[in-house]
Amino acid sequence: MTGSIDLPVVVIGAGPVGLAAAAHLLERGLTPLVLEAGPRAGAAIRDWGHTPLFSPWRYDVDAAAARLLAGTGWTAPDPEALPTGAELVEQYLEPLAAVLAERIRTGARAVAVSRAGMDKTHTANRESTPFLVRLQRTDGAVEDVEASAVIDASGTWATPNPLGQAGLPAPGEAEAVTAGRITAPLPDVTGRDRHRFSGRHVLVVGAGHSAANTLLELGALAETEPGTRISWAVRSADVTRVYGGEDRDELAARGALGTRLRHLVESGVIEVHTSFTVTGFTSTAGRLSVRATTPTGDEELSVDLLVPATGFRPDLAMLSELRLELDPAVDAPRRLGPLIDPEFHSCGSVAPHGEKLLAHPEAGFYIVGTKSYGRAPTFLLATGYEQVRSVAAALAGDREAADDVQLVLPETGVCSTDLGGSCDLPALGPAGDSGEEQGCCAPQAAEEPAEACCSTPQPVALERAPLPLLSSSCC
Repeated sequence: MTGSIDLPVVVIGAGPVGLAAAAHLLERGLTPLVLEAGPRAGAAIRDWGHTPLFSPWRYDVDAAAARLLAGTGWTAPDPEALPTGAELVEQYLEPLAAVLAERIRTGARAVAVSRAGMDKTHTANRESTPFLVRLQRTDGAVEDVEASAVIDASGTWATPNPLGQAGLPAPGEAEAVTAGRITAPLPDVTGRDRHRFSGRHVLVVGAGHSAANTLLELGALAETEPGTRISWAVRSADVTRVYGGEDRDELAARGALGTRLRHLVESGVIEVHTSFTVTGFTSTAGRLSVRATTPTGDEELSVDLLVPATGFRPDLAMLSELRLELDPAVDAPRRLGPLIDPEFHSCGSVAPHGEKLLAHPEAGFYIVGTKSYGRAPTFLLATGYEQVRSVAAALAGDREAADDVQLVLPETGVCSTDLGGSCDLPALGPAGDSGEEQGCCAPQAAEEPAEACCSTPQPVALERAPLPLLSSSCC
């Protein structure tokens, strides 16, 4: 581990993966310091707490965290039950944060990470120099904290992809957000935000499970609130891929989502606009005019509200003084990028990976969790838990344990369209050039381990040959 052994390992983010990192570091005899921008642990999850996860509890609880909680009398939830985001926080993250309370600082937003006394151009003694993490407190005060290592588990929730083409905001997009015509992702349509949607014409833009969740809630609202009209715009030529594996998906809740959505579309409750590329917005007289190009020419759609479901991207600005090695396409660590690139992956399970694939030239610094996937899909909580177990082992000097990456995950059944921050959390995935979420399918290594239980991927002509995976199990 770099820097002084008396310094803490700073973990940025007190979500599920960040708190799991702290638990693993404690088991390894290291001192974690968790910095959380929000007022409480799991702040981002609380924003979409009404939304159910796709995977049951057995995939949602980290092993080291469970061991830490066991001594408190905590009762583990039913492993086969499906929690909502709120239940994940209340039944797991809050008890875990209480145990780790002395290690967590809330209201502390990390705004920059560097090395104490040197910028990224300096090499001499770099690995032995402590990290410097600059944080901003809620009162506006700025503070610098030194660390022996840094684990960035800050996620991507705060940096949604723009709605416009080419990965750029459309003209008028910022103004429409300010005017309240474009909502936050995953609004609570049938709960706290119901008054905003009742009797309105709502357009949902995006082609992933986050879009599907919102469309289904709008469908339920339309049953009891006359005048509620639902439009759905995607950049692809059809929406059938959004239905995913349906009854062939090993995560039953995820499969059921697609089936219910298909029924709403086929019954005419949802009006679909395909091959729809947003080119601009105009907010006038309480309405939002959405301009787009289509195969038949320019189109303009007037709606009351627009719900974005085009995914998220990582905030890399705070890491500008670190020596990172990122995949040029998906903004993931370089060795991981080719394995998760949505343009080149095949159906199957999420490829397990650990510290070696997450490492950067900046020794002792790691990006983990949803942020480690950059703009790419298929992230599962269990994937993040294995990431931080491996990273903690490496920081503690246990190379053998760090390299022994093992992970068993449910198969997706077929390529679905869950590109999100997660395949088990609401789909919050990246958009790339299309501005839409893609299929929830994992990339495969050039050669799968002989013992792998994944279905055989279809051949894909890769211009970017994937780097070999660590020997590990997958399913």
